[in-house]
Amino acid sequence: MGEVSLATEGTNRGTVRSRRSAAFAVWYLRAVAFINFLSAVWVSLGQDLRRHNTENYFTPYMLTAGFASGLFTLFLAITMRRRKRAAWILNLVLSGLFLLLFALVMFFPEVRQYWQNWISLGLTAAFFVSLLLGRRVFSAKGDRSNPKLAAVVAVGGLLVTSLIAALLVTVTNTARGAEHSTFLDRWRYGVMRLVSLAADDSRFAGITTPGWVNVGINILSTLLLLGVLYAAFRSRRTIDPLTEEDEAKLRVLLDQHGERDSLGYFALRREKSAVWSPTGKAAVTYRVVGGVSLASGDPIGDPEAWPGAIEPWLAEAREHGWAPAVMGASEEAGTIYARHGLDALELGDEALVEIADFTLEGRAMRTVRQAYNRVKRAGYEVRIRRHEDIPDDEMAELLRKADDWRDGATERGFSMALGRLGDPGDGRCVMLECTDGQGELRAVLSFVPWGPGGLSLDLMRRDRDAENGLMEFMVIELLQRAGEIKITQVSLNFAMFRSVFERGSRLGAGPVLRLWRSLLSFFSRWWQIESLYRANAKYRPIWEPRFMLFEKSSDLLRIGIAAARAEGFLEAPGLPKWMHRKHLETRR
Repeated sequence: MGEVSLATEGTNRGTVRSRRSAAFAVWYLRAVAFINFLSAVWVSLGQDLRRHNTENYFTPYMLTAGFASGLFTLFLAITMRRRKRAAWILNLVLSGLFLLLFALVMFFPEVRQYWQNWISLGLTAAFFVSLLLGRRVFSAKGDRSNPKLAAVVAVGGLLVTSLIAALLVTVTNTARGAEHSTFLDRWRYGVMRLVSLAADDSRFAGITTPGWVNVGINILSTLLLLGVLYAAFRSRRTIDPLTEEDEAKLRVLLDQHGERDSLGYFALRREKSAVWSPTGKAAVTYRVVGGVSLASGDPIGDPEAWPGAIEPWLAEAREHGWAPAVMGASEEAGTIYARHGLDALELGDEALVEIADFTLEGRAMRTVRQAYNRVKRAGYEVRIRRHEDIPDDEMAELLRKADDWRDGATERGFSMALGRLGDPGDGRCVMLECTDGQGELRAVLSFVPWGPGGLSLDLMRRDRDAENGLMEFMVIELLQRAGEIKITQVSLNFAMFRSVFERGSRLGAGPVLRLWRSLLSFFSRWWQIESLYRANAKYRPIWEPRFMLFEKSSDLLRIGIAAARAEGFLEAPGLPKWMHRKHLETRR
C-alpha cells in the first residue's frame, strides 16, 4: 500500500512539474513577443537590443527586436499553448542550437566578462530545460498532410512573393543604368530581400529602390513565414464524418431516449462526427471548426452512459490540440460536463410549448389572437403533413420555393437546424405549408421529431410580400391542430440572453443589468436578439435554459468565432445565389 501511494505521489509530482515547466515555456515566449513588439515602436529600446546582438553581446532565445520577430514569437507562443508537438520540437531544436552556440562563445574572455551575456545564457538554458521537463504536456498531433502542405506553401509562396518583389523593384528602380539590369537580377534581388532582412545591396549595382519597397518585401517574407508555420502546425480538421452505420445507431438511441432533448435529432447533421461510449449506449456528436471541437445539445443516449462518451471526446480533443466546447446543452448535461472539467455559461433559453396548456383565450393573448384572426380572414390556410407523405414533385416545388425565400446563400444552423430539407431519411419530419386566398404557397415551416410526441423547429421560410404575422398564424395552427399528427409539445426558437431582456425591463433593475440590456438591444438591430425573444414570448412558453460549456475562459473568443462560423453567421465569400441553387440541384 505504501509503495502504491509513493508511486502515485511521484506521478502527480511529475505531472505538476511538467505542467509548470510547460507554462514557463509558454510565458517565456509571450514575454519575448511583447518585448519584440515593444522594441518595434520604442526606437531607442530596439536600437539597444540590436546593439546587444553585435560584437560581444547576445540576447536570450528569440529576443531579436522588431515587429516581424514579434509575430513569429507570438505564433510560437500560441501553438505551444495549444500543446502542439511540432511546435515543441521546433523550439527544442532551435533553443538547443542557440544554447550550444552561446555556451561555446562564453569560452572567450571578451564575451563572458559582460554580465548581460550570462543572463541571456541563463534564460535560454531555462527555456530549454523547461521544454525537456514539460515534454509530456506537448502531445497534440497535427494533420498528417501538414509537412506536404507546408512545403507547397513555402515553394509556391516564395515563387509568388518573389515575382511580386521583382515587379516592385522593376517599377521603383531609380539606379543609374537601371536599364542594363535584367529581370533575373531584379528577381534575385527580391529573393535576397525575402530571405534576409539586411541584404547586401553592393552585389546589385544597377538596382536602387526606395526604403518602403524593401520594407514591403520584408513584410511579404514575414507573411510567407507565418503561412508556412500555420500550414506546418495546423490542427487536424476532422476525424471521420457520420457513416451510415453511425446514423443508424444514433437513430436507435433517439428512438429510445429522444424525448430527453429537443435538440437530439440535430445530432444527425452529416458534417458532424461521433464519439461513442464503450458500451455504445451514448454518443457525443461534434464538428471541428477553427481548431474547436464543437459539440451541440446533450449527448445522445442513456444519461448513465454519457460520461463514457464525454471522456473519449475530451481525450480526442486534447490529442489533436482542439479546444472542446458545447453549444446549447441543457442543465442536466451541463452538470455532467462540468464534472469533467468544463465551465458553464448560460447562453439563453429555448421556448417550449405544452399543447395541453396552450390557449388563445385571455387578455394576455389578445394581440396574438387579433393577428391570428386577421390572417385567417385574409384567406390563408395551413396544410400539415409528414415529409414521407409528400409526393416527390410537390417536395421538389417546396424546396425550390424555400430556396428562393432564403436570406443569403449560406444555410444557417448547426446546433438547432438540420440543414437538409427534404432528405429521404427524414420522413418523420413535419411540414407546414401556408397558402393565400388564391392557393399560392407563401410560407413553409419544417419541424424535426422530438421523441414520440414532440416537434422541434428546424426551418422557417416565407415570402416577404405575404401578410404580416404569417409565421405566428402557422405556429398557432400547428398548436391547435396538434392532434392530427399526435404531438403533445413543441420546441420553438432559441432566445439568446432572454433573462437579460426580461429582468432588465423590471422595476428596480440595477444599472449594470440595464446597461447590458441596452447594449443587447443596440446589437439587435442587426442580429435579431431581442426580436426572437419577443416572438417566442407571444406563446407564453416554458423557458428551458441552455448553456455553453468550455474548458478555458481564454478560449471563449476562439469558441465564439467557431460557433458563429458553424451557425453560418460568419462566412467566406461564395458563389452567387443562382449558381448556388444550381449546385444544390446538381447534388440532389
